Amino acid sequence: MSGTTEPGTPEPGTREQGTPEPGTPVLERRLHPFTPLRRAWVPIGATAGVLFHQGDRAGEWLERFRSGGLGLLIMAGVVLAGALYGFLSWRFTSYAVTDTELRIRTGLLFRRTAHIRLDRLQAVDVTRPLLARVVGVAKLKLDVIGTEEKDELAFLGEREAGELRAELLARAAGIAPAEAVSVGEAPVRGLLRVPSGQLAVSLLLSLGTWAAVVTALVAPVVVWLLSDSLWATLATLLPVLGAAWAHSAGRFLTEYDWTVAESPDGLRLDHGMLDRAHETVPPGRVQTVRIVEPLLWRRRDWVRVELAVAGSKNDVLVPVAPRGAAYAVVARVLPGADLAALDFSPSPGRRSRWVVPVWWKGYGVAVSAEVFAARHGRLCRRTEIVPHAKVQSVRLTQGPWERARGLADVCVDTGANGTVTARLRPAEEAEALLGAQADRSRTGRATARPDRWMTS
Repeated sequence: MSGTTEPGTPEPGTREQGTPEPGTPVLERRLHPFTPLRRAWVPIGATAGVLFHQGDRAGEWLERFRSGGLGLLIMAGVVLAGALYGFLSWRFTSYAVTDTELRIRTGLLFRRTAHIRLDRLQAVDVTRPLLARVVGVAKLKLDVIGTEEKDELAFLGEREAGELRAELLARAAGIAPAEAVSVGEAPVRGLLRVPSGQLAVSLLLSLGTWAAVVTALVAPVVVWLLSDSLWATLATLLPVLGAAWAHSAGRFLTEYDWTVAESPDGLRLDHGMLDRAHETVPPGRVQTVRIVEPLLWRRRDWVRVELAVAGSKNDVLVPVAPRGAAYAVVARVLPGADLAALDFSPSPGRRSRWVVPVWWKGYGVAVSAEVFAARHGRLCRRTEIVPHAKVQSVRLTQGPWERARGLADVCVDTGANGTVTARLRPAEEAEALLGAQADRSRTGRATARPDRWMTS
């Protein structure tokens, strides 16, 4: 849990140290009683990690423990220590909602308080891991402008988590505190649902999935033949199996039953087979949209939509969908942008093929009244779209080989610490594009709507 512990002035827009106003009652609330069971695994897991690290001597220790009563006493001590740690962590953790902030107090020996300003809150996500769903609890994750890590409340009852989420979003939208408590969840309108069959086929048609699986099958065998070492083989097998799982079955479980809905507080994403997640794409905070088109998806005209949201970890908007349906969802986060109408200008082959052989054909750039777009890639085509209002700076770069061929790159920097680059443009065109884009960005920022929660 992140927080502020040092005196002084906090960074603008993140968390600030403060005290309640005199006479203002603040109701301290505790987490769900299930929470100690979750935290009790920390010392138990640490003990298991020590035994695994000392694998050569662990067997000897266990044999000694079994021969006397010492082993049972140590095991009982570890369990009791875990239970005590979990209870005390739960006992000394609380949260409170005031008119201006959410306060989360944690710490056994060193007390810490995170002051999360509601006017800097941009998303509140609800996640329900499998075991939590069985017990009937949920985890609340909070995205705050200016922070990289999410603060969280784990765990709350499912009903309490939903009510707290609605209250926080209502207060962030500017609704009076007295009304925010009872306003309830904002109404939603469904936009898209990804069928499980379509998701499964898309994974089978992804070259990345097959590359991860083949690597998991071949790499351990090669290491075994070269080293004849079981430990080296296992050290190779575990990470490649993890990568294969993440690109295949793990991704299917995570993106299963993916639905996108629109509400006054942004686009809501619900997904997951075992662990259900309820996430929010905050309005006005999307910096870049990326359209991904793997080679084998193009005959079916399927695309994947990814996002770069300032200060948020939510980076997938649509895992797979027909192009028209995906573009309709993108239109909700990029109002006025017509992606189907973008006319991409390719890099000039006569010059570019000497700088980037073969792959130069994948580069292109398009500009409309609303967005700047750059395309790259041949096997897996990626198109990155930036609204003019989100452009922070524009740069022109030239390497020595590009300079010799009369080419240049136009780099557009966004507020999500990302860069969209139009590569291999003729130098004279790049100069004109640089100046025009600076003007469009200035005009776009002047006319853009504020980054606030929608209220209607």
